[in-house]
This record gives sequence, C-alpha cells and structure tokens, in this order.
Amino acid sequence: MTQMTDLGKCCSAAALSRPARQVHQAVLTAFAETGRAPARADLERLAASHGTSPAAVLTELADRDVVAFDARGEIRAAYPFSPYPTAIRVSWDGGPLAYAMCAIDALGISAMLGRPVTITAAEPGTGRVITVDVDGGQARWNPGSAVVFAGAAGDGSGPSADRTCGYINFFTSARAARTWAASNPAIPGKVLHQARALSSGVAEFGALLRAADPG
Repeated sequence: MTQMTDLGKCCSAAALSRPARQVHQAVLTAFAETGRAPARADLERLAASHGTSPAAVLTELADRDVVAFDARGEIRAAYPFSPYPTAIRVSWDGGPLAYAMCAIDALGISAMLGRPVTITAAEPGTGRVITVDVDGGQARWNPGSAVVFAGAAGDGSGPSADRTCGYINFFTSARAARTWAASNPAIPGKVLHQARALSSGVAEFGALLRAADPG
C-alpha cells in the first residue's frame, strides 16, 4: 500500500511493459484462484515465453513496486495479496482463503475482483476481531466503530512491503487506534474513518487487474 497521497499501484501497473504486464496479471490471477504465489521459476518461464529477459521483467515489477521479492527471488508481496499469513484474511464465495498486505489492500480486493468479499482482521495489540463485508464501493463494518490507522515507517524509500504494509491496520475504534499510535510514536500516521479507508482501497486497487490487462 502506498501512502495516502500517492495511490499509485494502478498507475504503476498500467505503465509496465507488455511482458511485465503479462507476468503481473498471472501473479494476481494465481493469488485470486489459489491464495498462493506462483514460483519464481514459473514467472521466469512465462516471461521467456514472451521473448524477453526474465530477469528484466522481474526487475521491472520490483522497480514499479507492484511485486516485491525476497532474497531468494520468490514473491513476498503482490499487492494487495500476501503469500504469507497476516493479521488480515480475505475470503469470498468459491475462492481460496487469501491474506492481504494491509487494511487498505484488503478493502480494495472486492473492487479489483468484481465480487463481494469478507475481511477478518485482528486488532494490533489486543487481537480483537474486526470484520468487514465489502461489495465494491459498499461495506458493512463490525464493530460499527471500526477504523483504519494508516501509518508508515522509514524515510519513504524502498518497497511498500517495508514502508507501510505492516502499519496500516484495522482497529475497533478511533480511540483504540490513537492509543496504539501513542504507544508507537516511531510510526507516524492518521486515523481513516470508514468511507475514507474504503475509497482509498478502491482507488488503489479497484482497476488493478484492468490496468494489468495486456489486451
């Protein structure tokens, strides 16, 4: 998830070269269908099938920060999806259990997939459960007081997976979010109420698969 003033994942995906868009689409489709990341070897084969350098394609995906890779070259983030369990789970009828990189990412998945989803999240520090049923630009939150705290760490450089994803979370109330923020002064951020948080997710990810469509 990028910072609130720079909702750029759709724009970044749209700016990819055609081979990189093909690979990016394959990554997102794999997550949507299985909840898991494709292996690097599979991505390299797909890139090579389009007559381009696999290394160049994967570097482009990382440079545009639409996919992040670990030290072994495997996917560690394909915004909005995480290949590893996080505190934010997303499910939908007929689909796999998926994990989101952050709260805003989770809120954008319904618009991206074009289907209703259910988000189940654990509040940092307390473990209290928040659920959000999202259908595009509409959502039902439980508890009704729930909010998102959007924080960031570091100097603004590096992938979103390191700068923001661990610090954009659901809270049961604005008071709970501010209490957590007061206990974590190294993580500056702001409380986003429900409409703002949902609109940010839709803006960030709603058109991502269309942006990644190479057709």
